[in-house]
Amino acid sequence: MMSKARFYRSAGFTLIELMTTIAVAAVLMVIAAPSFVSFQRNSELTSLTNTLLASINAARGAAMKEGTFAMVVPKDGSNWSSGWIVFVDKDLDQGFDASKDEVILEQSAPSSYITVSATGAAAGGSPYIMYNASGYSRLKSGGFGALTFSIARNDVSSTEAADQTRRIVVAASGRTRSCRPSLDSTCTASATN
Repeated sequence: MMSKARFYRSAGFTLIELMTTIAVAAVLMVIAAPSFVSFQRNSELTSLTNTLLASINAARGAAMKEGTFAMVVPKDGSNWSSGWIVFVDKDLDQGFDASKDEVILEQSAPSSYITVSATGAAAGGSPYIMYNASGYSRLKSGGFGALTFSIARNDVSSTEAADQTRRIVVAASGRTRSCRPSLDSTCTASATN
């Protein structure tokens, strides 16, 4: 049988044990916090990149399925950071008309600290991505069009900017890929990819 004194001594923590545990936990939190912020930033960029990539692929798939042109355009008509609309161009006017075209999906604007920019046909005053029925990336003026999207955080220092940038490269053949310029030397902002 256990004595009373021994029972009370093993029933809880001493103040020294509790303080040691809190000190160890505090040290672990100081070490883990910066890694968590980096993880969160990478996760946000990767999520938005994958969402835009899926939207572009949805336009390509819809164009091939419907046998006509499908497009991705900015919601406000000029800035990708406003979000985007994927639609099948039913009236073949190479522009979005909500009453005539079939909307595949709409994406709301990303957070204000993320900037989406592009090159090629996806840049300029009236940016777009257009696919024909064969799944090729086309230009409104005819021919094939390669382009590149850059998705970057604008709330980081210049030393972190390269690591906090993602790109989506759309080849003239319509094939898409995402990449990180800080890890992939072929991941350029050039529209000739």
